[in-house]
Amino acid sequence: MKHISIIGAGTMGNGIAHTFAQFDYKVNLIDVSKDSLDKGIATITRNLDRMVSKEKISEEDKKRTLANLTTFTSLADGAKNADLVVEAATENESIKLDIFRELDKICPVEAILATNTSSIPITKIAAVTGRPKQVIGMHFMNPVPIMKLVEIIRGYNTSDEITNTVVELAKKLGKVPTEVNDYPGFVANRILMPMINEAVETLYNNVAGVQEIDTVMKLGMAHPMGPLQLADFIGLDVCLSILEVMYDGFKNPKYAPCPLLVNMVRAGKLGVKSGEGFYDYSESKKAEKVSSQFVS
Repeated sequence: MKHISIIGAGTMGNGIAHTFAQFDYKVNLIDVSKDSLDKGIATITRNLDRMVSKEKISEEDKKRTLANLTTFTSLADGAKNADLVVEAATENESIKLDIFRELDKICPVEAILATNTSSIPITKIAAVTGRPKQVIGMHFMNPVPIMKLVEIIRGYNTSDEITNTVVELAKKLGKVPTEVNDYPGFVANRILMPMINEAVETLYNNVAGVQEIDTVMKLGMAHPMGPLQLADFIGLDVCLSILEVMYDGFKNPKYAPCPLLVNMVRAGKLGVKSGEGFYDYSESKKAEKVSSQFVS
């Protein structure tokens, strides 16, 4: 397995592409937007430069990694020879289902179709293809080149052979693959998102301020990042989408998104990517300044 196609050049997609390319896989990075592809390659280059400066890789390693990357705006051209496709498009069910319908037509019959979805059932995605045994979840963590975990999610029909192949592949990338079953949110987000949602509820109910909530969790629970800062980092729209998938899947009110989170997404306050969420990122990306709406 040498030819990898990655769909989506955003934060997760370019991180996954970087990781495969660094381990000498030939990677086709696919996005409908040429601008997004250019930004994705620029991000990969910056991250490689940072690794060179820290002496984690050599300049030759950087050049080799970039040489392993090819960009495409055509799904058909970028995925037609893939041994493995990893879909990392926006966390929108209808978009993902449309992509997998197309991949089923485009890709070689033996190709494995994987998704980096944070919450959408693998079984539902696999059902729109003619190869459900070859559809699997590969949920990487952000930032992909650094974080070790990959959740490996089996759909109802995913075969043992495909699961074992993907587990071994993740190990070759220096990752720690962890198998989980196909339920909404899987493990990581089933636990993480209710915690973030409860932090938003705590703010919404005026129990404490933004920095106070994050400080309690960082110093009291040894979390490297507070839940509100983490939500900003993930993207409040992504957090909302995952909570909605879990609420719809479990029909349990404990997964219902906090009204404050819903309103912030409606208002376009999405976190780091929009410049403001619970913190103001207009001057720094380090969550040093609380958003004005939460300053009394």
